Amino acid sequence: MSQQTADEPSVVPVSGGRDVFLVANSVDELGGVTTWSHQMARLLTDRGHRVHVIGIAPVEDELRQKLPRDLPYATTTLYSARPPGARRLQGIKGRLNAPERRRQSARRAQMQAKADTMGALFQAARPGAVVIVTQVWAMEWVTLADTKGLSVIGMSHESFEASAKSSRGGRVRLHYTEVDRLLVLTPEDADLWIRAGMENVGSMPNPLPFMPESPAPRTAKVVASVGRLAFEKGLDLLLDAWADAVPLHPDWVLRIYGAGPEEPALRAHCTSLGLDESVEWMGSTDDVLGALCEASVFAQASRAEGFPITLLEAMAAGVPAAAFDCAPGVREIVSHGEDGLLARLGNTMELATHLDALMSDRELRDRLGNAAFRNVKRYSSAEITDRWEELFSFLER
Repeated sequence: MSQQTADEPSVVPVSGGRDVFLVANSVDELGGVTTWSHQMARLLTDRGHRVHVIGIAPVEDELRQKLPRDLPYATTTLYSARPPGARRLQGIKGRLNAPERRRQSARRAQMQAKADTMGALFQAARPGAVVIVTQVWAMEWVTLADTKGLSVIGMSHESFEASAKSSRGGRVRLHYTEVDRLLVLTPEDADLWIRAGMENVGSMPNPLPFMPESPAPRTAKVVASVGRLAFEKGLDLLLDAWADAVPLHPDWVLRIYGAGPEEPALRAHCTSLGLDESVEWMGSTDDVLGALCEASVFAQASRAEGFPITLLEAMAAGVPAAAFDCAPGVREIVSHGEDGLLARLGNTMELATHLDALMSDRELRDRLGNAAFRNVKRYSSAEITDRWEELFSFLER
C-alpha cells in the first residue's frame, strides 16, 4: 500500500491477529531504524497482525530510503513538512519575546492536533492493540496521544552510553518511564538502564534481515562497508585504517555502500589520503546481500551503534567482519577471534591490523566467515518474532 498523509489514513484488513502500530521519526528515513521498522512490519503482517507504520515527519529526498511501492501494511506521515523545533524561553528577555511565545504556542497546538490524529487511529484499533515507539522524538507525540487500552512499548536503538552522551538519555527518562516496557538491544544495556533508575526495561535484539542457504564465496579481493555516510558511522576512521592496510594489498579495493550528509567531506578525506585508486563509492544499494556476496571482508568503524543490522547482514552472508567494539550490541553479535575481529574503539591501527590479517589469510577468512554464518542464526526472524508475540501476550494480561 502506498504511503498516506495524516488526513488520509488507511488500514489493511487482516483476519485475526492484533493491531500493531510502529511509530518512528519518519516512515522512510535512511538508516537502521527504518530498515528494522519495515522488516518487523512485514514479519508481523506475515503472522496475521494488522500493522500500521506511522512517521512523524518526512525527510529530505537525499535522506529518503526507497521503499517498495506496494507495502502489505498501512503507512501514515503526520506532518507534510518537518515541524519547527522547540526552544526554551529563558530569562526575562525570553518571557517578554512575544513573537517567539506565539510561535511556541502555535507549535504546541499543532503538535497536539497531530497527536490527536494519531490517537484517533489508536482508538479505532481492536482490543489487544500494541503501540511500538522506535525513537524517543516520536514518543513526544505518542505521549500526547490517546493510548488508553493499548500496550505501549518504547525502544532505544542505540547503546546506553550513546544515549547518555546526548540529549536522548534525558528524554528517554522523561518519556519512557511510564510505558509498559522499554526495550533496548542487549542485556548489558538493559542492566545499565536499570541501574540508572528505569524499572520497566527489557532487551530485544534485531532480527536477521535475510538468511542465505550458503555463505559467500569470499574469493573477490574486496572489502565492503555498508551504512549511512554520517559522522557516527566512522567512515573517516575506516579510511584512516584503510590507508594503513592497503599498501600491503595493492590489488584489493574498499567498496563503500551508502549515502549521507558526510559524503563530500569523506570523498575529500579519501583524496587527501591518496586512496582514490583503491576506494569505490557505490552509493546506496537495494541489494545488500548481493553487495556482500561480492566481498570477502566486511569493515565497520562506527563510533556508536545499537545492534547493527549491517553487521548481522555480513555475518549472515558469511563474510568475516573487522569492526570497532563500540557498543554492547557489537560484542553481543561478534565473538572476537571466533566469528570476527574486534578492535578498540577509535584505534585505527588495530583495525588496519585486523583488515590486513583477513586480506592476507584465506584460511582465516573462511574459518571466521563460516563460524559467523552458523552463529548468527540465533537471531533468525522466526525466533525474534516469536519473542515479540510472547511479549505482546504478556503485556495484555
